[in-house]
Amino acid sequence: MSADDLEQYEAEIEHQLFQEYRDVSPTFRYVVETERRFYLANAVEHTVHTDGGRTRVELLLTDAWVWDMYRQTKMRFVPSVRVVTFKDVNIEELAKPDLEL
Repeated sequence: MSADDLEQYEAEIEHQLFQEYRDVSPTFRYVVETERRFYLANAVEHTVHTDGGRTRVELLLTDAWVWDMYRQTKMRFVPSVRVVTFKDVNIEELAKPDLEL
């Protein structure tokens, strides 16, 4: 596989992810980003632990869509996810469009 082929493949995967994200994001309340994964979830609980000067973040996500670039099945829906990380975590609440009546 040439460098151009690889670049094209990555662009196609990124486009597929964007399309799926656009399709499913209206059904979720939160976006959660870690160094390794990207999540959409309807509930997020987070706890910060400090042990011996080292801080870790523990997340419990409910009703989640997970994108993991290191798995063969990159995207999947799961009922709950527990995440423990020593890296940065970004949690955003998604804006909900006004309901049209």
